[in-house]
Amino acid sequence: MADLTPTQATPGLHISKPSPDTPATGSAVCHCGASATATGDAQVQRLVQGWEANHGAAHRGGK
Repeated sequence: MADLTPTQATPGLHISKPSPDTPATGSAVCHCGASATATGDAQVQRLVQGWEANHGAAHRGGK
């Protein structure tokens, strides 16, 4: 399986939750240079919300 972890060369958001009993993990790297990681369901949810509001499509005008 390919490594889906985002990098500066391949920015994006990656979330993993292998089973319902394990905490979610997430990482994000934006083409603007911002990056973040999170562990735990609540923290990963905030990471996704921040990504959606401030990075990713937000930089492209929602496209």
